[in-house]
Amino acid sequence: MLGLALKMLFGDRAKVLGLVFGVAFATLLVTQQGAMFVGLMTRSQNIIADAQDVDIWVMDPSVEHPDLIRPMRDVELFKVRGVPGVAWAAPFFKGGAPVRTQEGRTKGAVILGVDDATLVGVTQRFIIGSPADLMRPDAIAIDRVGFMQLWPGEPLSVGKVLELNERRAVVTAITDAAPAFSAQVIIHARYSQASSYLPSGRNRLSFILAKAMHGTEPSFVARDITERTGLKAHSSEEFSQQTVRYYLRNTGIPISFATTILLGIVVGAAIVGLTFSMFVSENIFQYAMLKVIGVTNIRLVGLVLFQACVVGVIGYAIGTGLAAAFFAFACTPTSALRGFVLPWWIATAVAGTILVLILLSSLASLRRVLVVEPAVVFSG
Repeated sequence: MLGLALKMLFGDRAKVLGLVFGVAFATLLVTQQGAMFVGLMTRSQNIIADAQDVDIWVMDPSVEHPDLIRPMRDVELFKVRGVPGVAWAAPFFKGGAPVRTQEGRTKGAVILGVDDATLVGVTQRFIIGSPADLMRPDAIAIDRVGFMQLWPGEPLSVGKVLELNERRAVVTAITDAAPAFSAQVIIHARYSQASSYLPSGRNRLSFILAKAMHGTEPSFVARDITERTGLKAHSSEEFSQQTVRYYLRNTGIPISFATTILLGIVVGAAIVGLTFSMFVSENIFQYAMLKVIGVTNIRLVGLVLFQACVVGVIGYAIGTGLAAAFFAFACTPTSALRGFVLPWWIATAVAGTILVLILLSSLASLRRVLVVEPAVVFSG
């Protein structure tokens, strides 16, 4: 029976190609857009994730995510250090400014300033040099993609000179820092140096990074910091979650991606539904013939669903393969799309979606198969 089902299915190549195209199109669009959305949300909290060995982020009560900053007074750092349960606390500066090379190229950059003495908060992924190189005069560390955009075609090297608000900065290290949400270039420097690159008022302290004492829960210590200082404090995990929630609730990003994904599902369902209906209509004589020789309705339903599943598996494999190829070739570590990947659970969720799409598209066709009379065969 299964062999007969395959023979009927692949006997009409035009219909099969149409069905496979519909499933592959829906799979590709939903998978690619779903993974891009997840990657974008991950980027929104990359600065938090990159600051390893940090348990707690302290900020002004009005701050909701790392890109919205209201500087605090320097004295707040000492207040946080005095809270029981805090092992250490360090200043952290974040700002944005254009950077200019001696050749005249200009790019937007996010500038991250870490504690002068301990360098807490700096990324640990260095390609050339080490965190200790930030101790040199005018030293900065630039990320690999930023270097490639400022000096295209040149090999990675240190010693390059940049201009930051008419101040000199020397590249002494190159990092593989996680990409930021919007800026093209990521620069790490000492706190005192980073804050001097940007015009600011009396307050320059963007965040306070803290470590909970061994054996204490960071979320509990963060709560104590909030109660004793009046500042907002979150564990790193809580701050990451809050950042993602902010972008989900206050930007058009979720609606934009959801609309594209929904369109992919609707268009794919329409193509598959119409094409499969035409396929069944043109083969209704064969289904009636099967009834004449004694095939039951249950076995006919199984035959039709088997044909639909074969189309679904082929289309899903092609669509997922194309989506995987996109992320493999377009999202390399040196491209602007670095960091975007295809999570396995996205592919799994899309498989479930495609299965539902196939079953719904088959329902209308199934009714036609079930009600067809064997007399159709003898009526010519």
